[in-house]
Amino acid sequence: MSPHHTTSISMDTSTLAAVASFVAFSTKPRLLPPLNPSRTLPRTRGSLAVCCSHSHASPPPSPLPCTASDEEEVAPPRLRLRLLAEEFGALPDADRARRLLAYAAALPRLPQADRVAANRVMGCVAQVWLLGSCDRSGRMRFAADSDSELSRGYCSCLVSALDGAGPEEVLDVDPADLAPLGVAAGARSRVNTWHNVLVGMQKRARAAISAREGRRPGEPFPSLVIGRDGAVRAQGSYAEAKAKFLSPDQSKISELVNALREKQIGIVAHFYMDPEVQGILTAAKRQWPHIHISDSLVMADSAVQMAESGCKYIAVLGVDFMSENVRAILDQAGFTQVGVYRMSSEQIGCSLADAASSSAYTHFLKTASRSPPSLHVIYINTSLETKAHTHELVPTITCTSSNVVATILQAFAEIPDLNVWYGPDSYMGANIADLFKRMTIMSDEEITEIHPDHNRKTISSLLQRLHYYQNGNCIVHDMFGHEVVEKIKEEYCDAFLTAHFEVPGEMFSLSMEAKTRGMGVVGSTQNILDFIKYHLKQALDRDVDDHLQFVLGTESGMITSIVAAVRQLFDSYESSKEVANDLEQINIVPGVFSGEGCSIHGGCASCPYMKMNSLESLLKICQQLPGEDNSLSVYQASRLNAKTSLGKLVAEVGCEPILHMRHFQATKRLPDKLVHQVIHGNGGEPL
Repeated sequence: MSPHHTTSISMDTSTLAAVASFVAFSTKPRLLPPLNPSRTLPRTRGSLAVCCSHSHASPPPSPLPCTASDEEEVAPPRLRLRLLAEEFGALPDADRARRLLAYAAALPRLPQADRVAANRVMGCVAQVWLLGSCDRSGRMRFAADSDSELSRGYCSCLVSALDGAGPEEVLDVDPADLAPLGVAAGARSRVNTWHNVLVGMQKRARAAISAREGRRPGEPFPSLVIGRDGAVRAQGSYAEAKAKFLSPDQSKISELVNALREKQIGIVAHFYMDPEVQGILTAAKRQWPHIHISDSLVMADSAVQMAESGCKYIAVLGVDFMSENVRAILDQAGFTQVGVYRMSSEQIGCSLADAASSSAYTHFLKTASRSPPSLHVIYINTSLETKAHTHELVPTITCTSSNVVATILQAFAEIPDLNVWYGPDSYMGANIADLFKRMTIMSDEEITEIHPDHNRKTISSLLQRLHYYQNGNCIVHDMFGHEVVEKIKEEYCDAFLTAHFEVPGEMFSLSMEAKTRGMGVVGSTQNILDFIKYHLKQALDRDVDDHLQFVLGTESGMITSIVAAVRQLFDSYESSKEVANDLEQINIVPGVFSGEGCSIHGGCASCPYMKMNSLESLLKICQQLPGEDNSLSVYQASRLNAKTSLGKLVAEVGCEPILHMRHFQATKRLPDKLVHQVIHGNGGEPL
């Protein structure tokens, strides 16, 4: 679990973790006659490399020996697991660890040559190694080992249960089958070992089925391997195109920094920016501090801080609603004289912002207005004008992917019989509803840990009062559909999975499953970045090669910020302590999707709108400021002087849902003004 899981109400990632953990490990033990530890197999030296996108040079797998005859009858693995569950369930708590140690003693040690990073099982606190392949009779043969005796016990149980089974039988094992066994260890991190070793076994079973059917492995996703020395090795033409911008042209950096310093210009940019621009900005920030790359929530706040530090102009690299928000928030903070500039003479749109400004969305909210009391929770990735008009239809609070679940749960807790209307992202809305359904099978105590004012009854009752818009999505996150999920299951199921909250439900469920075993995160772009940094820091602290590989389930523009953060962590450890030679690199699989054919040569998730922010436009605007001849007027972020249907300024009304969110972030409660508006309507005066 990553370190940003602080308080359950304030961070959605905490809610996701708690829900996912319970769902995966809540099965009650079913008592059956006990099973003695099965025969063990002698092992020979072999190496089965984890199928990474950068592992083409790894040696081919060596088959494990078979001690059973081709005709030997082998009990189905799920039956073996049920018998193991009964065996552990019949023991007193104090004796279960001893039984695990007895299983550990029965497991042969792997040769040192097999205890290598390529055979590591990721997501385990201890070091765990796994080998597996199919023998001549079509049965799976497994061997495993660990530097922890308890983890060796887990491995021994799983090997005894799955060794000798057919590949399809291995795939038929459900993680819930392991739930009764998890009680033997207690610690959540150790329970993950059961699940992650099973995932490794199932990956090898899939490979065996593919080989049996004569299917050739598909091309891997593009990837970047970041070395401890800061060097980046690209795998595939798409990754190579990104990698070349990670070491930007020094003359371009100097040209930009000189202009920023001379004109006192600050820059706020989104994580999804063009890699060439991000490479320049990341390098320029070392010489000019007023450059900030973040998700959309922080951009306006950073602009205010830059204005407070003396910046006269703010360049916004994002889509148009972001520059509008920066302009409005600066005005709210009293910095009306600070100029705000966008980076294209053309409109920079956004599919989500467009969905929220449609007549269909207005109809959605008119339905909400006829169902009091109602609260509209609108995603921050919408225009200021949309926020203003929707707020006059239905009391509105803005949310982000980091706080949407916490916001909705708090609203239901504070306002009786409330209806919540979320939009415009349909996938996020469906994922929120799915998350709440998962909570209905939790105990009251577990729900209280997520939110103190909720229990099974309240969660069940709110499901019928949660509504979400069903015709809006981000065109980038829409790419993470069935084909991507199937390829991840096939080739990257044992990697760390990251997913933005905006992805389709299939990718959401896959990442939630990975989260249950400490191998995934679902959240905002910042949550994803923090997750990667956390696991790299853990590996550095332990001085072992954790065989780190991350699949990036969001826009591939995040690669630049990830590489910068990884390099910084490597540098800090090099300067503060000696790092073991084992930890050489970290592998990032950037923003993958299928689309027209996912391959190493292309098919990465990329937002065409964000890429309209070019380096040429940035340099042009910075050099021509202040633009006294009005040559830059088309680039200025305009103030919204228009009025709403009730005669109020759009800029003022549009900022109110944002300020409501700021209040919630600071106090963990909805502002009294908003609660009053929900209960009595927007026309009434606040309490």
